[in-house]
Amino acid sequence: MQVLELLTGEYLVYLLIMALAALVHGTMGLGFPMVATPLLALITDVRQAVILTLIPTVIVNVASIAKGGQWGQSIRRYWPLAVYALVGSFLGSHILLLGEASYLRLVLAAMILLYLNTHRFKIGYGDWIRGHLGWSMLIFGSLAGFFAGTVNVMVPVLIIFVLELGLGAVAMVQVFNLCFLSGKLSQIIVLGSYGLLGGNYVQYIIPLCFVTLVFLGAGFTLRKKIEVSTYSKVLRLPLYLIAAILVAQFFLT
Repeated sequence: MQVLELLTGEYLVYLLIMALAALVHGTMGLGFPMVATPLLALITDVRQAVILTLIPTVIVNVASIAKGGQWGQSIRRYWPLAVYALVGSFLGSHILLLGEASYLRLVLAAMILLYLNTHRFKIGYGDWIRGHLGWSMLIFGSLAGFFAGTVNVMVPVLIIFVLELGLGAVAMVQVFNLCFLSGKLSQIIVLGSYGLLGGNYVQYIIPLCFVTLVFLGAGFTLRKKIEVSTYSKVLRLPLYLIAAILVAQFFLT
């Protein structure tokens, strides 16, 4: 499988997508893979989109964990969630490479729609989750990692978990990025074992990482000046449109 077959115009679009996703993540504290993966999948495929965002996502997660402050507390309490996410991502990454790639568009669209409508879910299992934290971290961490491995999106599953658990905003963002990071490390191992991260991958990924880091910093600055709710409202319609286009592409190709 060819990892990257990029024309100059296409690569410019990839850079712009990375910049937008990093800006959103820096401002909101999450969202880089949620924005970058479906946008890239519109002009390539889900598998290549995941490969392209792999290292930039690691950079975003490390910077976000360090930026949030008091990250040590989140790691000490919720490290099992990250471990289960790593295992789930390991399994999902194999499915990404060996499964039918076209169906991943539908999975990605479903995850976007789930993310956009998590506020509608009234699970009511908060008492069970708090009383059985170990089991709940196993279930939600594994599921989140699996979806991260297959379509690069674990936020919907984690949102349901943290809402039911009642985590504060800072701890929530820390837990998200901790799980994102563990999932990406697992993907690096799997994709590297298939020989997909060598050769021209390094050549193309360095500028993407640089742009990601610059606009992530810009997002950190904006976070202090703009209400996060504003960005959340602005992003909802484009994400609905992206989900619709992904479904249409599946049935038309």
